[in-house]
Amino acid sequence: MALPPLVGLPTDRKQIGQHPFLAVGEKYVRAVVDGAGATPVLLPALQPPLAADEWLDRLDGLLLTGAVSNIEPHHYGDEPSWEGNLHDPARDATTLGLVPRAVAMGLPLLAICRGFQEVNVAFGGTLHQKLHEAAGFADHREDTDDPLEVQYGPAHDIRLAEGGLLAVIAGGTHARGNSLHGQGVARLGDGLGVEAIAPDGAIEAFRRDGGGFLLGVQWHPEWQVTGNPFYLGILRAFGDACRVHAARRARQAAAAFA
Repeated sequence: MALPPLVGLPTDRKQIGQHPFLAVGEKYVRAVVDGAGATPVLLPALQPPLAADEWLDRLDGLLLTGAVSNIEPHHYGDEPSWEGNLHDPARDATTLGLVPRAVAMGLPLLAICRGFQEVNVAFGGTLHQKLHEAAGFADHREDTDDPLEVQYGPAHDIRLAEGGLLAVIAGGTHARGNSLHGQGVARLGDGLGVEAIAPDGAIEAFRRDGGGFLLGVQWHPEWQVTGNPFYLGILRAFGDACRVHAARRARQAAAAFA
C-alpha cells in the first residue's frame, strides 16, 4: 500500500513571551490530513530562507496557508505599508521564492488567503492593501467579535468560471464562501486565470494554465473541511494531484536504482 503523499506547509513567525516560535494553524494541518489524505510537513520560514530545492525535491505538494500577517508591500509596489499592518518578512522571503520553483517542478500547489496573495505577487501581480477602501469593492473582513462559527460561516456568493476546476467540484457555477480578508488582488499575476469572483468583482480564485495543479482561493476551505462538500472537494482534488505526484516520484526513484 502506498504511503500518503507529503505536503509542505510554510510556517509563520509567532512571538510567545520573549521567544519567537514557528507555527502553522492546526486547521490547515487537519485539512491536509482529513481533507487531502496526506501527511503534513512543516517547513520553517527563516530569513535568509533555506534553499527551496532542498525541500521541494522531497515533497508531493505544497499548501500555502492563511495568516494574520500581510505581505510587505515593497514586494509588489512602492506604496508604503499602513500603520499597524502586521508583517512576517521571513515568511515573505520563504514563500515568494518557493512558488516559482514549485511550479517549475510540477509540484501541486494549493494557496489559501495569504497564500493566494503570495502566489499572485510571486508571478508579478499586485494587491489592494485595503480592499474595502478601493472603489467599487465591499468590505470582505470578518467581525473579530463574532464567534468563530460566524466568522468562518458563509458570507457571500461566489461565481465560478464555467468549465473551470471549481465549477467541476461544485457541480455548477455558483457556490458560497466565507470571507476573512482585508487585502485583495489588484492586478492578476502573469499566467494566472480567474476561477471565481465575488459579487463586487473581487477575484476569489485563480488557476495557472500549462499543466500541473495550482489553485489559489481567497476564502478558507480548510475550515471544518469535512462538513462542507465544496470545501472538501477542493482539498480532495489537491490530495489526488499530490498522490499522482507521489507515484511519479516513486517510479523515478525505482528507475534510478534499477
